[in-house]
Amino acid sequence: MFVALAAAAATLGVVAGAQTQKTAMRSALFDWNTAAAQQTAYGARRQFFKSATATTDELSLHVTTVNPGAASHAPHRHAHEELFIVKEGTVEALVGGEWKKVGPGSAVFCASNELHGIRNAGTTPATYHVINWHTPATKTLQPPTGDGKTD
Repeated sequence: MFVALAAAAATLGVVAGAQTQKTAMRSALFDWNTAAAQQTAYGARRQFFKSATATTDELSLHVTTVNPGAASHAPHRHAHEELFIVKEGTVEALVGGEWKKVGPGSAVFCASNELHGIRNAGTTPATYHVINWHTPATKTLQPPTGDGKTD
């Protein structure tokens, strides 16, 4: 009886564990013209994917369009790393405590737990790709307390 109960418990544990594992995203193509733009208070957002991969717990790509003079949100920090790639327009990015202006083709890397932000500094809409990823290490890195700005 004990052996049967132990086997049943082990089987249930394996089934529960398998149900919580995420399926890794396979190679895929994401067409700009088929990614629906969701209108926001600051402009628009297109979510291309947000999924586990073979080497990350989560990889995400979305594209943000920000109206002139606007920002998608206030400067903040989080444990995962993030990369902005400017598609069009002029943005200011908060990097190392300074706001710096860049244009199309520019990239901004946001390190784990460092205060960062991005806003439209031009007179036309600014569009940028946002790529972020979570790895097993992300879970161990907590943002410092004190500034009240986390995401």
